[in-house]
Parts: sequence; C-alpha cells; structure tokens
Amino acid sequence: MHPLIAQVTAVTWEAGKRKADFTIDMPSALAQIQKGTSLVFLTTPNNPTGTALSIDDLKSFAAATAKVGALLVVDEAYAEFSPLQSAVTLIEEFPHLVVCRTMSKAFAMAGARLGYLVANPSVIEAMHLVRLPYHLSSITQAVAEVALDFRKELLGTVAELKAGREWLSSELVKLGLTVVPSAANFILFTGFTITPAALWQKILDRGALIRDVGLPQHLRVTVGTQEENQIFIDALRAALAE
Repeated sequence: MHPLIAQVTAVTWEAGKRKADFTIDMPSALAQIQKGTSLVFLTTPNNPTGTALSIDDLKSFAAATAKVGALLVVDEAYAEFSPLQSAVTLIEEFPHLVVCRTMSKAFAMAGARLGYLVANPSVIEAMHLVRLPYHLSSITQAVAEVALDFRKELLGTVAELKAGREWLSSELVKLGLTVVPSAANFILFTGFTITPAALWQKILDRGALIRDVGLPQHLRVTVGTQEENQIFIDALRAALAE
C-alpha cells in the first residue's frame, strides 16, 4: 500500500531490508535514513511475519529520523497482542513520532474501518489541515466511543488468543516445523517439504482455511478458538503424513 501511495503522490519510495529471520536489518535500515528523507514507516508487529521491534530499536529509529527532520510513523495494528513496549511511550521524548492503531484486530471491528493515531498535539493540528472532510462518519465515531466504554469486554479475548498462539506454536514445533516468533494474532511457519500451495489445499480439504501470503515456503495461520486451533493442527498433521 505505501509504495502505491508514494507513486500516486509522486514521491520516491525506498523499501527497507529484512534478514533471513524476517527481523529488520537495523544497520542497513538506519543507514537509509539520510538528509532528504521526509517520512519513515515502521510496522510492529509486522504483517505477515508477526515479528516486532523492541523499544530500543524504536528509539534508534526515532533518533535517526529526528536528526534529518523526518516524520516517523509506527503502525501498531496488532499492538494489543504484543508483549513489547509500545511506541506511544516515546512520543513525549520524540514529538515527531506518530503511532497508528486500529479497532479492526483486537476489538474485532474490521467492518467499522476505524483507525486512529496517537501523536504530539502539533502533529495532530497539522493533520487537520490536510485530512479529508468526511473521512469518518458520525455513526462510526459513535460506535468507537461505545467500544471504548466496553473495552474490557471487547478485549477480553486477547489473553485467550495469546495463549492460543503459544499452544499453536508448540504444536507446530512438535510436528517438526519451524515457527517465526510472533507478537501478533497469527503465526508464520515453514519446514514442510511440499509447496505452500499444495499444503494449503490439503489443509483446506480437511476443513481448515489458512493463508498463503506469498513468502517462499511459508504459510500463515490465524489464531482462533481452541476448537478451531485443534481442527487446524489435526488437518495439518494428516496433510503432512500423506
């Protein structure tokens, strides 16, 4: 999405590099932030890998962008599932830092298409000058306020999903597969010998639907209820045994 937006707005987009384990290559990424850089996007936890940035890494990016006068935007769509410290805690120290969140994931309100950001008041004031006039309906705003009033109930499943993530990771390892450490509500895994498309189909034929996200020799499974997780593991075990 970001490269497309850059193309539409006639600005140059430069992608960062990740290592073989899908973590960000910090020296390489920081070296890309130079004079002339105006905006840096980070996603933590990342989709589709589930990998997350430590608070120290976020501080390094914040310091590097501050030196060149760039805005740093951190996408924390899956933050509620992460055990790591949020970038929100750095805004007071780094006023050029913007943190984006959504109610689509932990709040299970994807249909509302409701996102929000946390930033220094001066950044928010500047955004009011360029935002679209009808970017969020009054009904959606009302729904969000009600959701916040009942956030304890709506976020009640997060702990269950975290536990399910750990159980799924353990079961995948027991099957001889390799799991990418995840701080999100999904798990990326590899270690199977057939193609991702073939394994995906075998799992689907047994009643479980997961994602082929296009990463070579990897598949991604979203954490569900314990019953759903068990159905997936049973389907995967049978598929691998063929």
